[in-house]
Amino acid sequence: MDKADRAGFAAFFAACLFFAFLAGCYLVIAKLPPYKFLDDAYRAGWALVEQKATLDDPFTQTDQWRAARTDKKGVTVNDSARAFNGYTLYTSGGENSAFLIDMQGHEVYRWHMDYSKLWDTNPVGRAAQPDSLMYFRKAIAYPNGDLLVIFEAAGDTPWGYGMVKLDKASKVLWKYHGATHHDVQVAPDGRIFALVQHYRDDPVDGFPNLRTPWLDDSVVVINGDTGTVEKTLSIFDGLWNSRYQPLLGAAPSFAMEDPLHTNSIQYLGPALGKAFAPAQGNGDQVLLSVRHPGTALLLDIKTGKVTWALKGSWLGQHSMEALPNGHFSIFDNYGHFEEHNMSRLLEVDPTTQSIVWQYEGTKERPFSNLLRGALFTLPNGDRLATETDGGRLIEVAPNGDIVWEFINPRRGGDHDQYIPVVSWGQRIPPDQLDPAFRRELTTQ
Repeated sequence: MDKADRAGFAAFFAACLFFAFLAGCYLVIAKLPPYKFLDDAYRAGWALVEQKATLDDPFTQTDQWRAARTDKKGVTVNDSARAFNGYTLYTSGGENSAFLIDMQGHEVYRWHMDYSKLWDTNPVGRAAQPDSLMYFRKAIAYPNGDLLVIFEAAGDTPWGYGMVKLDKASKVLWKYHGATHHDVQVAPDGRIFALVQHYRDDPVDGFPNLRTPWLDDSVVVINGDTGTVEKTLSIFDGLWNSRYQPLLGAAPSFAMEDPLHTNSIQYLGPALGKAFAPAQGNGDQVLLSVRHPGTALLLDIKTGKVTWALKGSWLGQHSMEALPNGHFSIFDNYGHFEEHNMSRLLEVDPTTQSIVWQYEGTKERPFSNLLRGALFTLPNGDRLATETDGGRLIEVAPNGDIVWEFINPRRGGDHDQYIPVVSWGQRIPPDQLDPAFRRELTTQ
């Protein structure tokens, strides 16, 4: 083959590559076969790359650690005359433990359970992530010292990993291997209401931008004594089959594989069913925070239908809680844009849709939290807020004063420059714990 033939062959080959490239672009844009197969392969390969990076550097490649904002540790504010007295239960990123501390920040009790002692796969059957990438997302303490825990993991999807009930010695009472995530609540009758996630491959007519497979969230009702599932309700189906279906159009384009991202659940019960006007007297409903459409929802446990929804000025919100006064509180992650104060705590009147109270941080004490966050209303009217990214808990009085502050004392990295996130905090009055369990608490 002479030079002219070689040049002609090279030009022909380059032209073929160019037309193949154009054909590939057309297949991607039009999503024609074999686009789906190639797209799935690409996404799976990229997921493996990200998973490897997560294992190599959990401090910067997971959302369980943040750059520490301060060298301070433990309780830094304690206005004993104003703060609501009790024990504080919290969970920390990077560790399969829950901690109980007193008002001075002294650890008085700890529960621990490694995921590897419960299961060796994730809830969908794949090999589980190592314990170093797991943590307790939320924990609920019972009066006798039992503890209910949900696991989450970094570097995997679904990231919800399961639920376990431990006794006070961290021995397993029962376990539920469902993809529990974000939040769980124990109702007064002992039933457990949790959020679980699972992949669905079915396209939805009328929702063409939904990418398959996609994550659906469900409410699961579990028997608190045995851990057996009593009912499962798809939140997507409940919303899609309601008059509030158009709210799904508010989900951002990046969320077309996770259109809901439900992140909090609260069972109302009879009293809140009467006090919270949108419930219209029906307490057999759950209040849900659905992050991606940015909405509050009520889901009827009996019918599985969404009966009420509200989209407000909050953005990326978490931790919605209906209150006895008929309002509801919200941890508004980034609906506020003052310098160093991106986040807000809100109390909202659902009837007028007006904000009746808010806390937004100060120049001296900034409040900024992109991911997670929790808000717990105390009996004296104060709010216990979990500023996850800062690794801290603050108790905020109605006038906005911080009357108690705790900063996670744990650190990581070569120079202790990273702080594990705090994903949940709850204040427990001493008289709500059984005397026998209180006697086991370590006091200083």
